[in-house]
Amino acid sequence: MDLLVIGDANPDVLVFGAPGIPPYGQAETLVDQGVLALGGSAAIVAHGAARLGLGVALAAMVGRDAAGDFVLDALKSAGVDISACVRHESLPTALTVCLNQAGGDRAILTAPGCLAAFGPEHVPEIAARHVHAASYFLQPRLAAGLSEVFRTARVRGATTSLDTNDDPSGEWKLTEDLLAQCTFVLPNQAEAAALTGAADPLPVLAATGAIPVVKAGKDGCVALSGGERITARPPVVEPVDTVGAGDSFDAGFLAGWLRDGNLRAALAFGAVAGALSTRGAGGVATQPTWAEATALARSVEITSTQTA
Repeated sequence: MDLLVIGDANPDVLVFGAPGIPPYGQAETLVDQGVLALGGSAAIVAHGAARLGLGVALAAMVGRDAAGDFVLDALKSAGVDISACVRHESLPTALTVCLNQAGGDRAILTAPGCLAAFGPEHVPEIAARHVHAASYFLQPRLAAGLSEVFRTARVRGATTSLDTNDDPSGEWKLTEDLLAQCTFVLPNQAEAAALTGAADPLPVLAATGAIPVVKAGKDGCVALSGGERITARPPVVEPVDTVGAGDSFDAGFLAGWLRDGNLRAALAFGAVAGALSTRGAGGVATQPTWAEATALARSVEITSTQTA
């Protein structure tokens, strides 16, 4: 297996054209569009990596309900190995509603369902070249044991990565040695600032031993490795929906990294995969194939500077 992804999987209900504050009083408000899509950061990464041609397994928890059926069917149809997905006997599958506004901003409402019940004991010993974990703060039991999961993976020769995603509590506390067990840490700009409390989070994150790769939306990404700050800026894509773009970036980055271990190439593929995923509604509808990503990766602008 090329990649084992660990984390969340749920349906996304995407609502476009919703008012900033929907009127209550049982008022019915018409919106522009509603879309049901595969969601959950880990599930979107797994789907995107499979689309790019990697052999991918997902370890996640869903309920024994229609939402769980939808999630597993979507993943299986994309070629993701779902044998490591478990179903909770009583708790429901998580569900997210995204209220999207013109200009790209959105409110995200998540019912966590069975996410809090998912723990390290549900992660099987799958031989994989790389292990990636997502949505750290939504899965406290998994979070508590994730350092050991990563440590075991690295002993077996795998590389590892973490995308924490947002912290609804606002506390942004990781277990003490977690980042030391990460080959890469993949936050966006806001998450990196919250994790470090620093105006320039890259050196702070790099001091843990992980290679930080910070996502910057349409501006691409920036990484710090070996004292070199590397920026990748993708071609311009007119976005339809940015839900899951950061997760698709992760998929592209990991596909590029696992291809030949070249950090610049990985950044280029990540930037392209994130950009192309915004062409349609939802996180997975327009994720690129390897051929599509390769064709555009050549046009990614890569620049670098040496830090002091």
